[in-house]
Amino acid sequence: MSEKHPTVAICTLGCKVNQYESEAIGETFLQCGFRVVKEEEKPDLFVVNTCTVTAEADRKGGQLVRKLHAENPAAPILLTGCMAQRDPARAAALPGVSFVCGNADKLSVVAAAQKLLKERETAPTVAVTPLDGAPFEPMRITRFDRTRAYVKIEDGCENRCTYCAIPAARGPVRSKPLFDVLSEVEGLTRGGCREVVLTGIETAAWGRDLGNAGLIDLLEAVDGIKGIGRVRLSSLDPAMVTEDFARRAARLSSLTPHFHLSVQSGSSRTLAAMKRKYNREMALSAVAVLKKHIPRVELTADFIVGFPGESEADFAETMSFARAAEFLSMHVFAYSKRAGTPAAAMPDQIPSAVKKQRSAALIALGHTLRDARLAAAIEKEPMCEVLFETYENGFAVGHTDSFFEVAAPSPAPLHGALARVRLFSAKNGRLYGEIETKKT
Repeated sequence: MSEKHPTVAICTLGCKVNQYESEAIGETFLQCGFRVVKEEEKPDLFVVNTCTVTAEADRKGGQLVRKLHAENPAAPILLTGCMAQRDPARAAALPGVSFVCGNADKLSVVAAAQKLLKERETAPTVAVTPLDGAPFEPMRITRFDRTRAYVKIEDGCENRCTYCAIPAARGPVRSKPLFDVLSEVEGLTRGGCREVVLTGIETAAWGRDLGNAGLIDLLEAVDGIKGIGRVRLSSLDPAMVTEDFARRAARLSSLTPHFHLSVQSGSSRTLAAMKRKYNREMALSAVAVLKKHIPRVELTADFIVGFPGESEADFAETMSFARAAEFLSMHVFAYSKRAGTPAAAMPDQIPSAVKKQRSAALIALGHTLRDARLAAAIEKEPMCEVLFETYENGFAVGHTDSFFEVAAPSPAPLHGALARVRLFSAKNGRLYGEIETKKT
């Protein structure tokens, strides 16, 4: 180990909020004289930012920790994140773990790492504190990849959906103050960031704890930042999509015409059992309102299939809901029991084979809907502007503002470049076209 520049690898599981927090942790390590390296580079320490949204997420977290310890047994492992918050004893018992903190003070892993390098502890330190009354942890990033940056604007959730373990792992709603959001986005924009994605555990709840402010007020303020590029939202609860929200959102020049809706089910009976804040008709109304005010809008969504008690009729309603909404893409999850949640103890648990069958059917429908949206895009808007992100086998690949993925032949990568592309075909969920003009 270099005394001057110890090394740390940061491994992230789960959502965009975790990804943002890992970026902030990494920047703090750099400020303290560490080098942030990849896990295969045999670092002096590991930080693992865990997820607990499903049982599979817990399993993957444990599997990753065991793998890291087996490959580099001399390196202490520091655990943070949702699994660490929800089950610190389980986290501390994993091999190689020297420090555990949750979601109240994630940046404390940096000071803990410094201490571990000086004083090798024989037993893991558990520093997980309750989240009730916890403030929004100040975090900030200044770096981003050559395309976009995620900015965390909110933490916590108070919905208490019957299937979800996240409120216990993230605590109550805490919002990043408006000035702090604007300052962070301004800095990223000045640094050349083309697209900012505003994210949170319950993004739509931003401002609930701040007084007389809501998400649309924040979006309007961000829209006024000089030089701002694209602004995208990570996800929205359909219950917050009102006529006023959609009307005001349509006026913003930076907000992309793409919204990801956490629908979860198209059945009012299932939504009530989930304790969601809306029913089928309200969710369909949200879709209609967005399409009414934002003509170019494209919608994506999350669905859970096989929730306890979901009948064939309930699932048929979800299928018909998806057809009516005409989603560009859908993330489909089979219901997963989470210990301690009301749904785990509900009767009429759905057999795995049925959940698998329903998942396959909804995914297949999603592909059909996607292909129809792609065909409509070629017909209605053959010339589009693409922000390029990756390079694959001679093709620059990126997204339009409405979230169509586009590939175009290019002799070199175009990461972070905007270009006008003429579309001519679609295949396997992707549009193809030719670059006509490129912006720097």
